[in-house]
Amino acid sequence: MTQLAHLWDEKLTALYPDTDGESMAENTLQFEWIVTIKLGLEAAFQHREDVFVAGDLFWYPVEHHPEIRLAPDVMAVVGRPKGHRPSYMQWLENDIPPQVVFEIISPGNRAGEMKRKLVFYERYGVQEYYMYHAERNRLKIYVRQQDRLLQVPEEQTYEWQSPLLGIPLRWTAKTLELYEPDGKPFAGYKEIVAAKHRADEAEAQAAKAERYAERAINRAERAEDRADQAESRAEKLAQQLRTLGIDPDAIY
Repeated sequence: MTQLAHLWDEKLTALYPDTDGESMAENTLQFEWIVTIKLGLEAAFQHREDVFVAGDLFWYPVEHHPEIRLAPDVMAVVGRPKGHRPSYMQWLENDIPPQVVFEIISPGNRAGEMKRKLVFYERYGVQEYYMYHAERNRLKIYVRQQDRLLQVPEEQTYEWQSPLLGIPLRWTAKTLELYEPDGKPFAGYKEIVAAKHRADEAEAQAAKAERYAERAINRAERAEDRADQAESRAEKLAQQLRTLGIDPDAIY
């Protein structure tokens, strides 16, 4: 049994559902940003087993209160192992809350809803909260100071680095850019898809080359067999000539 196996208890998943039937994103742009950030964080911390990253996963901060929940677009938890979960039930995770949360704003997100999310994240322990409106290219960053999530002054958000994750962010007049701690930029959704296509094509070419190599080896083996057969026939013929008193080496 793995260390996360207990999270899949049927009674728990019945009490704390893993879905509310709503879609993860309202439009393709929002979806692309969610995927980019989620996969970018996973790539940045792929060698650390104590950083868990999830997208659109229900977070239940209080046991026995399944009505208290939110599903951040992307969340990162430092201090918890990687692995699949039906939801993030905090009391089963050493009571460690998601420390970093990203929300990608869509046209359907109302100001009141975003205010409630801010209050939720503030109350239940989020350390850094990033709210990005991709269509309008608007970024707000909140960082915990004692028991409050306070907004970082806008002039400080143009060049920013996550205090906990070490992820640099660069907010330009056109878009938001995110980087791994070593400076490598997060791959965009389209870049990820293109890279997958290139990998698939390379794999197909490698398989094709392997088939050609196997055919060449088979042809070489058949040619070697024919040569062996011809040599065997020649030796038999030479033996027959010797039986008749004829030296086969003297025949030109």
